[in-house]
Amino acid sequence: MAKKPTRMDAMRLIIERVKQELPLYESDTFVCGPDNSCIGCPKKLLELVDSELSYWESAIDRGVDPNFDEIRRFGKLCTNVRRGLVRNNILPA
Repeated sequence: MAKKPTRMDAMRLIIERVKQELPLYESDTFVCGPDNSCIGCPKKLLELVDSELSYWESAIDRGVDPNFDEIRRFGKLCTNVRRGLVRNNILPA
């Protein structure tokens, strides 16, 4: 029978997936669109995810164990930001 991940392992898995799927550190995603045609600012959305991601990486390194609500909120934030990036044609659907 498969063992369920710990809360810390679950958060690490989300962090790794976010780093793979979102263009957090690509310079072309941190510019405004032509004529400010953005639907939600991709730059601000990615900065928000980056700050949360940095916080959780630091917290996990210090041994802080996230609770289920914090894991859910971080996952939901990343899902919503991904949706916003798709709307702005930065990521494929």
